[in-house]
Formats: sequence, structure tokens, C-alpha cells
Amino acid sequence: MAKTQKGQRWVRAADVEWQDMGGGVRRRVLAYGGALMCVENHFEAGAEGALHSHPHTQVTYVAAGRFRFTIGDETRTVGPGDTMLKEDGVQHGCVCLEEGILLDFFSPMREDFV
Repeated sequence: MAKTQKGQRWVRAADVEWQDMGGGVRRRVLAYGGALMCVENHFEAGAEGALHSHPHTQVTYVAAGRFRFTIGDETRTVGPGDTMLKEDGVQHGCVCLEEGILLDFFSPMREDFV
């Protein structure tokens, strides 16, 4: 298994190594270029994505599971098929209620992830 390279046209998820982020969260960086990045995140039930903000616009798609998300001053429970927009600088985080998978899309790409 290997890490994905910037500009790699074809990315087979099975070939990309997971990064253990601790606390029941792991991620793998999938396809990305300078302006856009796709990241898959796996959460165990009870795992948390701590409140944080960053200078990237982020869209999150819930592929599986249930999560309680806070974006700015609003908190909602979301499930499969739901999406959330987190604009740059807005504080956000989540708690995983049922084991699940999130797909994050960042613009521009997250240099700190590679």
C-alpha cells in the first residue's frame, strides 16, 4: 500500500494506506490536485472529530453511519446521503453515533494532510 500522489489520475481505494488518527478515527487521502482533495474517514461509534476550523472550504458526505455535527452555532444529527458545507474559518466537529464513513472534499487541497 502507498500514499496517493498529487495529480494522480486514477486512485484505487484498496491501494491507499489508512492513517490512524487515534481515538477510533482513521483516514486515507484519495484523489487530489491543487484546487481539490477527497479524503475518506472511518469513525468507530463514539469517536469524535474535535471542534476546529481551517482556511479551506469543506463539503462532507455521509456514506454510512450516524453523526452529530456542529457547524458554527448549530448542531444536527445526520445520516447516509446527507451533506454539510463548512466554509473556511467556520468552527466544526462531530461525534459518531453509529460506526460510519465520511467523505470530505476540500478546496483548496489540504497540504497538511500529505
